[in-house]
Amino acid sequence: MAPEFDPTAENQRIYRDALGCFATGITIVTAPTPTGPIGMTANSFSSISLDPPLVLWSPAKKSQRYPLFAGADRFAIHVLRADQKDLALEFARRGDAFDQVAWHTNALNVPLIDDCLARFDCQTHAIHDGGDHAIIVGHVVHVTLNDGAPLVFAQRSYGNFQQIS
Repeated sequence: MAPEFDPTAENQRIYRDALGCFATGITIVTAPTPTGPIGMTANSFSSISLDPPLVLWSPAKKSQRYPLFAGADRFAIHVLRADQKDLALEFARRGDAFDQVAWHTNALNVPLIDDCLARFDCQTHAIHDGGDHAIIVGHVVHVTLNDGAPLVFAQRSYGNFQQIS
């Protein structure tokens, strides 16, 4: 019989395991800061609206990088390809992992990773409270789309997408 439980503080691990049953893509979010570019790996990315073009991501408020992203008026969300697991892990460890990848800044000084599956250049539209996370809504101002398969995360593991007929 499958376990059933209330999502309390005592059940956080199994609650996270249940949430992990929903497969997600992996992104790296980047933003300019007064001390240089910052990046963070995130799987909490979703589209919100086509008109206007809005997306969201949700950083943890306890992250040391959170204040930098919450204070940024522009950012970019990079959807990673299946072969970019190491890059995802590096940006999860440290926010200055730009030495691991080719990148440049756009005219507004936003750091952009040159090689990814898709990129959404955003202007911060709103920031909402989301418990121990924030919900950062971006207004998409430019999109870059490349060929490839997405990096996928589910049940505490990385993988790739395989179509079934």
